[in-house]
Amino acid sequence: MFLLVSLCICGLLLGGDAQDQAALWRGNDRSGRCQYTFTVLSPTEASCPQTGGGEIEGLKARLSMLEVLVSRLTGGDSAGPSVGTRAQAELQQALNWAVGERNLLQGEKERLQRELEGLQRRMEEMRREMEVLRNTPCPPQTPMVPPSPPLQDSGLMRPAGGSSPMSHLVARPNRQGDTSSLRDSAWQYGPPGFQELKAEVTEVPAWYPDGTEDNTGCGELISVGEPVTHRKADTIAGKYGVWMQDPQAVSPYGSSMIWRIDTVGAEVRQLFGYEDMEQLSKGFPSKVLLLPELVESTGSTLYRGSLYYQRRRSRTLLRYDLASESIAARRDLPHAGFHVDEQGLWAVYSTSKVKGAIVISQLNPHTLEVKRSWETNIRKNSVANSFIICGKLYTVASYTAPNTTINYMYDTESSQGKAVAIPFRNKYRYNSMIDYNPAQRKLFAWDNFHIVSYDLRLGRPQVN
Repeated sequence: MFLLVSLCICGLLLGGDAQDQAALWRGNDRSGRCQYTFTVLSPTEASCPQTGGGEIEGLKARLSMLEVLVSRLTGGDSAGPSVGTRAQAELQQALNWAVGERNLLQGEKERLQRELEGLQRRMEEMRREMEVLRNTPCPPQTPMVPPSPPLQDSGLMRPAGGSSPMSHLVARPNRQGDTSSLRDSAWQYGPPGFQELKAEVTEVPAWYPDGTEDNTGCGELISVGEPVTHRKADTIAGKYGVWMQDPQAVSPYGSSMIWRIDTVGAEVRQLFGYEDMEQLSKGFPSKVLLLPELVESTGSTLYRGSLYYQRRRSRTLLRYDLASESIAARRDLPHAGFHVDEQGLWAVYSTSKVKGAIVISQLNPHTLEVKRSWETNIRKNSVANSFIICGKLYTVASYTAPNTTINYMYDTESSQGKAVAIPFRNKYRYNSMIDYNPAQRKLFAWDNFHIVSYDLRLGRPQVN
């Protein structure tokens, strides 16, 4: 009340002009209390002086710029929606690329880790095998063995249980009329693996067939050409292996298909297929089959759409059908190796019944039943490799000697064998597989990581 009276007195003192321009307001403030407001216009100033105008204007400008930026970010202006959508799309694309790169790098890291673990396992296996070989004493020399005459055997021979792998064959009987003895090196029984076997034999004269050569026929072997290298294996698993071509291919694979198995490792079961020799040389397989049972050694072959091989650490021979990708037949033979020539499917092995001599059996390709067998006078522990051409078994004297010989031939048609001396070259000094391919009429070989082939010269068949 005192405030109201004071205001009224001030108004009376201001004079008449000011009385017309004074105003009294009464109302509640935000808290609900009664508030009186008295307003008097200035009699001398038309407007109030402005203080801090530059700062206010600068603040307004900055607020305007901030408003524009916020409007763009939130899509407020006319160009905002397209710019914002494009920016979001670019950000999403960059994020997707980064996530994809991360996944690729993670996958590559896992693959390299698996390869590293596999190499470490293989190195450990080879280290253990090396220790076993170092700790194994040298075999004693066997007593002198008199030369054996060629066998005249036309009857059916039954296969018997045996001991050592087929691929370590060899005997070189004395040439006709030589009364000196033939000495064979002893076979070292032990853990599975490759080892060099050297035969101490009498020298034989070079043999030349009668008549002119005829490479299209089925005469005796005259000569073997220089090795032609097609590819070198990429990893330690390819130090030893076998490569094949089906001479009578059936659907779904064509006659030009080449197959390969790397035989180093504890789990040998991958069969790689290549469309042709060019793809093999480039290392681009078109088919990889996982065999249901593990592979032993390098004595496998292909014939009429089936892979024939020995199951690991057993006497069981298997026929694997490529079309159905399943085992189609099995048969027990002691450590046999398969061969194919113009006359069909063969198995070469040894038995204890024949005291270490090599046995040749012709097999039924569907059932693996033995159709006929021949017992030779070739000692198994005096050869390194063998192959069959036109029903004739040939043996190679050494795995590793760079210049060795094909030293013996056994003819199943006449059931007779004889010593020969055909030069043969192990270019890379460890030939773990040699086999004849009747489709190309060449020898296929696997020489210390290298896939090679040899051209052949055959003589005319002899007319009786």
